[in-house]
Amino acid sequence: MNITKQTFGKMPDGTLVDLYTLANANGLEVKITNYGGVIVSIVTPDQHGQLGDIVLGFDTLEQYLKQSPFFGCITGRYANRIAKGKFSLDGVEYALAQNDGENHLHGGVKGFDKQVWGAIEVKNDDGFGVKLSYLSPDGEEHYPGNLSVTVTYTLTHDDALKIDYFATTDKKTIVNLTNHAYFNLAAGQTEDCLGHELMLNTLHFTPIDQTLIPTGELRPVAGTPLDFTQPTDIGARINEIYDQLRFAGGYDHNFVLDNLDGKLILAARVREPITGRVMEVYTTEPGIQFYSGNFLNGTVAGKGVVYQKRYGFCLETQHYPDSPNKPHFPSTVLKPGEKYQTTTIYRFTT
Repeated sequence: MNITKQTFGKMPDGTLVDLYTLANANGLEVKITNYGGVIVSIVTPDQHGQLGDIVLGFDTLEQYLKQSPFFGCITGRYANRIAKGKFSLDGVEYALAQNDGENHLHGGVKGFDKQVWGAIEVKNDDGFGVKLSYLSPDGEEHYPGNLSVTVTYTLTHDDALKIDYFATTDKKTIVNLTNHAYFNLAAGQTEDCLGHELMLNTLHFTPIDQTLIPTGELRPVAGTPLDFTQPTDIGARINEIYDQLRFAGGYDHNFVLDNLDGKLILAARVREPITGRVMEVYTTEPGIQFYSGNFLNGTVAGKGVVYQKRYGFCLETQHYPDSPNKPHFPSTVLKPGEKYQTTTIYRFTT
């Protein structure tokens, strides 16, 4: 196993950005940059031993700066959406950027995905990787509190990418962190992700309104096109007549995990039949957002590929969207003296 570091590019202000390459003995290779904590590539073998890159992204930093639709990045302070860009803590209302129609999305105009993080190489019993750190100052993107964040990416000996999130604050605030990697396990052998077979370990989802904000209901997946309790092709029911699919243009929904005690559980399993690649997602989070790449439209190209609609999918482990405005949802409030601590693991097999 080894790790190498090289310069990935330069920010407009001259700050150098690095690219870390992690490789294990089984042929798995992960590239991570400290710009936005972006997972630039994940190269895995298929069932015949052929290597392929299974995440969407770009070859240069300049492309990420210009046009990235959150490819592979850390999203925060609050991943996903907050209704009308507003929430209250102890009677004080905070107004955030409305950067997704009337709603707040993924931390605002310059969220964690657009910051240059500190980085150090780390090694532990699981494997080795990169520990990223960032201090988000009080008032950044109008969030309260100085938030100290670390995100550690570890490539394990047993072919998994482990992501550990940790944060503390000096003032009551809200936190919801995730990684926004887009996957296509066919590694270029298909034109979309609709043939991927998906299982979601969940019985309920949080239905949305026309602005993609949860209504507050926890709705059973049974009898709906959102039922992935049994392995089902992503495209099998994506065009059915159903209000939730119409609102999102496909799948863009938070699924409820039976995980309020924060144990590490299997949340999802994906199999790509052509290559035989399998990805399992484990998490301590209470929710997982399944997004079927509905807003990709052929205007973004990277790694020699034009990313058309539904070319990639996301499985973002998280707390529920708009939790600060839904008191019955699991809380995303972090207080001084408390620790925000979550883990997500993406395991790759064939």
